[in-house]
Amino acid sequence: MHNLIRTLGFAMLALSLASCRLVYTPDVQQGNLLDKKNVAQLQPGMTKRQVLVLLGSPSVSTPFDQNRWDYVSTQQHRGGPIKVRTLSLAFNNDTLVRTDGDFFAEDAQQLVKDSKKYHASYPVDETQGDKSKTPDEEKKDSGDSDKK
Repeated sequence: MHNLIRTLGFAMLALSLASCRLVYTPDVQQGNLLDKKNVAQLQPGMTKRQVLVLLGSPSVSTPFDQNRWDYVSTQQHRGGPIKVRTLSLAFNNDTLVRTDGDFFAEDAQQLVKDSKKYHASYPVDETQGDKSKTPDEEKKDSGDSDKK
């Protein structure tokens, strides 16, 4: 009877810890990891081979439409909502015709949160600075530094 109570106590403790998110949940990144510089180099008229060398193989290539390649990436931060990013490439006779997608779209609210994380706050209404000195004060300050 005593072991049953102890086992139930440990089970309740484990359940309460799991519900408080004390258990580590990793970030999950799946799909293509594209570099912004490489995507910026895409130009209409490139061949499929050139695109393949530049970006790598697409994550979705349907056998029914050989002229469309889709690069898809999903990202989930610590069990939060899943962000899906896509980049679609359209080809005509093995040459790149069009690119569509929001692979590098930035979330404005997330950028603000990230900037606050690094404590980078700069005064906006600073009234005094290097340029607020009068020419007489600058001469006085430069004269004092020569005497030292």
